[in-house]
Amino acid sequence: MAVTTIDELRTSPNALAAHYSRFRVDQRLLLTGHSHQAWPDVALRGQLEAFEDAADAVDGKWDKAFAKADAVRAGVRRLLGDPAAELALGANTHELVVRFLSSLALREKPRLVTTDGEFHSVRRQLARLAEEGIEVVKVASAPVATLAERMAAAVDDRTSAVLISAVLFETSRIVPDLGDLAAACARRGVELLVDIYHGLGVVPFDEFGAGLDAAWLVGGGYKYLQLGEGNCFLRLPRHALDARPVFTGWFAEFDDLAQRNHRVTYAPGAARFAGSTYDPTSHYRASHVLEFFAEQQLTPALLRRISLHQTELLARRFDELDTGLITRDRDAPRSAFGGFLSLRSSRAADLRAGLAERGVATDSRGEYLRFGPAPYLSDAQLEAAIAALGEVLTDLR
Repeated sequence: MAVTTIDELRTSPNALAAHYSRFRVDQRLLLTGHSHQAWPDVALRGQLEAFEDAADAVDGKWDKAFAKADAVRAGVRRLLGDPAAELALGANTHELVVRFLSSLALREKPRLVTTDGEFHSVRRQLARLAEEGIEVVKVASAPVATLAERMAAAVDDRTSAVLISAVLFETSRIVPDLGDLAAACARRGVELLVDIYHGLGVVPFDEFGAGLDAAWLVGGGYKYLQLGEGNCFLRLPRHALDARPVFTGWFAEFDDLAQRNHRVTYAPGAARFAGSTYDPTSHYRASHVLEFFAEQQLTPALLRRISLHQTELLARRFDELDTGLITRDRDAPRSAFGGFLSLRSSRAADLRAGLAERGVATDSRGEYLRFGPAPYLSDAQLEAAIAALGEVLTDLR
């Protein structure tokens, strides 16, 4: 039976927990939903199906594997609200970002603009490019209210691309006015790549605002969509359908392998950003999880309502603690944040370790301690996690 109200998820165990028996979500305090959510039991069915298709068809399995990839694309298109989206798939966002970067005219426009709050996939790669002479401009991510405006101001005629996250991975803040940034980039002939990984499945895409049709989008299903590893995508804007990435795999000419042209050819559409041979098991697993989400009516709108209820509950219980060692951003309502509660402390790593000793799984990034709830957790479990944090704080003091 599908879940239709938040009240069905507040009880302990909640109405979804039975579908995650392999991960024992009703027995553990898994507050790492912003990083690795539990997989529903149907995910195992997908992995077994991948093995069975390989055993049955051997090298002939690829037609079935490509059908699963198409199912993943269809699921992403539904989440984006774009049934015609051109999507390249990849094992991780890094390989897709590298192909994107390799399609830019960096010799003519050797300048990239980004923020100081990007996830390591972008941060590290751009830092390495800077060592090779590419000018990389890092705009401070705070204050987030003016970030898009300041990014637009940093763009000039030597800029090839702007790279920014829709939800900042350390603070959970949603970046406003991305549509205005997209318009500013378009006026300058600059590409805009938006990382929506920390939004997909927990913040409906339309909450990021209109005007992103001309932007590249990168994301994946490892976090809030419960798809597991190997399920990332790059959405190409319409004007990029003739792009020629330098880093290109042989799948980008899969249907034209017999040709031996002097000039490297590419498949039409997003397939020109394809890589090479990959493990299709991830797409089998993802296709079953996407079906499960549809059966349970776990729509982006419902998932957002669940997430806001859970993060608001965590924030309220946190505010009731004696929190001399740790604080949170109270400058904006929870609707201005993504799917996790970010707490700030110079002892974030010690707090995470203390929570782990008490059976509460969280994570820390620098001075940020992150609590990531998930739809299968009950209110009682969230309250128990914050109570454990109170115990750790007492011990550390």
